[in-house]
Amino acid sequence: MAAPTAADFVPDTTDLDELAASAQGCKGCDLYLDATQAVFGAGSAEAEMVLVGEQPGDQEDKAGAPFVGPAGRLLDRALVAAGIERDRLYVTNAVKHFKFTLPERGKRRIHKKPSRTEVVACRPWLIQELMALQPDVVVLMGATAAQSLLGSTFRLTAHRREALSLPRGADTDILDFDPRVTVTVHPSSVLRGPPTEREKAFDALVSDLRFAAGLLPQTDR
Repeated sequence: MAAPTAADFVPDTTDLDELAASAQGCKGCDLYLDATQAVFGAGSAEAEMVLVGEQPGDQEDKAGAPFVGPAGRLLDRALVAAGIERDRLYVTNAVKHFKFTLPERGKRRIHKKPSRTEVVACRPWLIQELMALQPDVVVLMGATAAQSLLGSTFRLTAHRREALSLPRGADTDILDFDPRVTVTVHPSSVLRGPPTEREKAFDALVSDLRFAAGLLPQTDR
C-alpha cells in the first residue's frame, strides 16, 4: 500500500484562499495530530519571488502564519538589507504542520526536523502553491526545503548563489512553468550559529537574497 500523502486533500484549484482553507483538513501525514493548525503560505498573490522554508515553528503554529517568530524577524532584516520588499513576496514552508518535541513538562515545544516521508507527503501543497503563483524565482531556504524539490541527495552548501532549475521526470513534472531556483540557508541557522559567526552568516544570507533578486526579469527589479 502506498504511503499517504496530501494529494488526496489538495483541491484542484489555484485559488490561494481555497487552498489555505483546505489545508486545515489535511491528514496526509501524522503531523496534524499534535499541531495547533496547518500553517499555509502568505504574501502577495502576484509575487514574482517565493521563499520556501522548512516548517512552521512554535510561534507560527500558534499564529497560523509563516515566518512570524525569531527566524521571521531575522529574515525581515535580511530582506531590508538586500533591498527586497517583503510585501511583494510570498513566503511558505515545505511542511505545513509544526513537528516538535516536549523535553519536559512546562517547557516550550522544541522544533524537530521533519522526516523525508513527511516532506514528500506534504509536497503536493507546495506544488499547488507554486502552480497558483507562477513565480519567476523560487528561493529554497535550508536543506529540507531544498531537498523537497531538488531531491534527497541535493547538498545546499555546494550550490549557494547558483541559478538552478527544478528536475524533470519527478513529481515536479506537474508544474507547467519553469521558475529559476536558488538556495540559501534557513534564517534560523543564523540564530543557532556561534555568536562570533552570526554577523558573517547574516551577511552571507543577505548576499544570497540579493543574488535571488538578480534572477528576476529586468522589469521586476
